[in-house]
Amino acid sequence: MDPQSALDAIAEIVRAIPRSGLLVGTIAALLIGWVGAIMLRNRIAGGRIVRTVSTLALVGILLTVFLQLARFDPRLDAVTEIGLPEQKILGEETLIPLAADGHYWLVAEVNGVPTRFLVDTGATLTAFSADSARAAGLKPRTGGLPVVLGTANGTVTAELTTVTRLTFGNIEAEGLDAVIAPNLGRTNVLGMNFLSRLEGWRVENGDLILDP
Repeated sequence: MDPQSALDAIAEIVRAIPRSGLLVGTIAALLIGWVGAIMLRNRIAGGRIVRTVSTLALVGILLTVFLQLARFDPRLDAVTEIGLPEQKILGEETLIPLAADGHYWLVAEVNGVPTRFLVDTGATLTAFSADSARAAGLKPRTGGLPVVLGTANGTVTAELTTVTRLTFGNIEAEGLDAVIAPNLGRTNVLGMNFLSRLEGWRVENGDLILDP
């Protein structure tokens, strides 16, 4: 990552602080730890307890962040389903033809609302535009950690969300993790966190075949 991209990412994170309970909690825990250190240095009673509270809070926040981000890795499902819906993909083989523009597009029902997706094997996450998320009734996860995404328009922050039900062709997904990206434009992306949970996927004679 070049220096400008790094600075843009940091700026996006700073702008996201007021919207993120986790980031606010992290700053508060660090401040409490700083106060505890001052109390210890000046031999004020209770300083060690304050430092301990700060450390436990930071450990809890780090664990929460790990559980949230690890949800996008199906190999860690056994430890990341805690407190969140199980991510399941069911159904039968579905074929998606190659569009004239050289991409794979599909229309899926997201919580019952028809939504057009670009199937992108180069995208790590499944992402929704703000308009599509609003239409499907998707809400940012409470206290979630904003995710920094690189787009054609620069670095933007996106909010984690959960898709209760997504269906297309013969495939049905439940409890799917995704992000809401306000600067994504009108394009919704079905990314690798969905594709990696399939039994397999392949391209044959120009068609994309998904096997749940």
